[in-house]
Amino acid sequence: MMKILGISGSNRKGSYNWGLLEAAKEMLPDNTSLEVFDVSRFPPFAQDHERDPPAEVRLFKQKIRQSDAILFATPEHNYTITAVLKNAIEWANRPGGDNSWNGKPAAIVSASSGPRGGARAQLHLRQILVDLNMYAINQPQLLLARAQDAFDSDLKLKDPQTRETLKKILETLASWTKRINSG
Repeated sequence: MMKILGISGSNRKGSYNWGLLEAAKEMLPDNTSLEVFDVSRFPPFAQDHERDPPAEVRLFKQKIRQSDAILFATPEHNYTITAVLKNAIEWANRPGGDNSWNGKPAAIVSASSGPRGGARAQLHLRQILVDLNMYAINQPQLLLARAQDAFDSDLKLKDPQTRETLKKILETLASWTKRINSG
């Protein structure tokens, strides 16, 4: 069973990025599971505490290590990823020499009520993943603009084209993960 860990960069109730992760659970390839971890409650990262992180951060690092791949769902704030996501990345990358992300395959999806669908956040996250030594898939991409039109009032992903793209991303991530892990 391939294990994917889902991480949302949003702490907003009713977040479209959380909605994408919930939709992903419905369309996973065979023999694949998705667990979503809420990183929004982490305290701000501080190097003073990196060698003795809070229990929830230790659990998060363990979940990353136990996962075969990572699925990021990120909104865009001020042309970049959110503070919530950056904070989680820092906790899992520290202290030096203890990079939980190292070598993990990844996929990035984003949803936004704006016209660009989180394109700049995805680009910036890709730059960060290089430093973390992660291997993100390049295609297909899901940059869901005007996300409010793709979800129903219960935050269920209703747009068929978006659902199909998300399914293809999950299939590609699973295939990519098998290739990386067999090499």
